[in-house]
Amino acid sequence: MIEWWKEWRLFLLFVLLLFSFRSTVADWSHVPTGSMKPTIMEGDRILVDKLAYDLRFPFLHWRLNTWADPERGDIVVFPSPETEELYVKRVIGIPGDTISMVDNRLIINNKPLQYKLAEADLVKVLNDDDQNNFTVVEEALPGSYHLMMVSSNRYATRASNFPKKLIPDGSYLVLGDNRDSSKDSRFIGLIDRERIRGRATKVIISLNSEDYWLPREKRYFIQLK
Repeated sequence: MIEWWKEWRLFLLFVLLLFSFRSTVADWSHVPTGSMKPTIMEGDRILVDKLAYDLRFPFLHWRLNTWADPERGDIVVFPSPETEELYVKRVIGIPGDTISMVDNRLIINNKPLQYKLAEADLVKVLNDDDQNNFTVVEEALPGSYHLMMVSSNRYATRASNFPKKLIPDGSYLVLGDNRDSSKDSRFIGLIDRERIRGRATKVIISLNSEDYWLPREKRYFIQLK
């Protein structure tokens, strides 16, 4: 037993430190769905900053210290309240906000957001089917903007409208940038602050699942916004 420990202790220590680093400092995550298109594509591997908001105890996620809270426009990672599967979504509403949606257009604190069609170069990341069937626009949140997309041939659904709601303390409203294909706060409810594990900051690498998993080199190390 002692000989075994001497032989493997450095390797086991390395594994422990690696997983502690991923749990507390930074992690990478594979994105299997298109709920955040066109910002994040299926097959992207994203970097998650675990120190963006807090310092947490490794593996148990107890908050040891907090220095910031998520802001509107942040792309955050959290376990689903339903399945504990990791989700990646954008923060749209923060505590104290009132938010409603009418025909996929947001109204925050009684002010409708501004929308405009995205430039053609920004849409090229999508495949031909998506470009033909979806409309990509810039959505201007207070203090930031980002791309989002909606179906060009859709009809009004629960996903495209919701009445005004007040975001209580300690809760956040999150949405996917692919508004007509995202399981987000419209379906799973508001996200508790304790559940937010970190902020997605960039794409590390990207593999195209529709083309034999070939690399999308132009997406390597791009900043997420």
